Amino acid sequence: MRLWVGLTLLTTGLAGCAESPGLNPSRGEVFGPKGSVSQLEADDGLAVGHALMAAGRYEDAYTAYLRAGADQGTSVDVLSALGSANLYLGRLGQAEDMLRRALKQDETFVPAWNNLGVVLMERNKVGEATRVFKTAFALDSGNSDEIRENLRRATEKLENIDNPAYTEPQNKSAYDLVRRGKGEYLLLQTR
Repeated sequence: MRLWVGLTLLTTGLAGCAESPGLNPSRGEVFGPKGSVSQLEADDGLAVGHALMAAGRYEDAYTAYLRAGADQGTSVDVLSALGSANLYLGRLGQAEDMLRRALKQDETFVPAWNNLGVVLMERNKVGEATRVFKTAFALDSGNSDEIRENLRRATEKLENIDNPAYTEPQNKSAYDLVRRGKGEYLLLQTR
């Protein structure tokens, strides 16, 4: 109980924190989330984890997601969140495993498809990432400009992968989606 009170106080304090840098777009890393979470529910471990992610406290967010998994079970939301935290901690293999496990539970979960595409891009598996982004885009019915942009970037990189003159644009905005509960999506953005 004391831990949850501490996390609640921490979460309240994080609401005004500056945005974190996420993945480094200057090195060609793309798609990293950051932003803020509003109206947190103190007893929701996922919401606490999302607030910590938004504040750039990825290890703490990972721990909060583990606690959410202990409380709620390993739902698609928890597995997807753990995958995203692992991505930011540089644990790409673990991130990929978590996101694939999430998709085994729910093959229509758009954020997990998108985040898996991010991991695959980071692992330079551009062909598979492009297919994954296509799936995310189709499941989202093309409603997300951010997923469309992820797909465009992956497709462009795939088409130019053997072109030595091709260099990726350096000034990019990166996006990721985090799902909070049933049907409610929170868009997080980095620059």
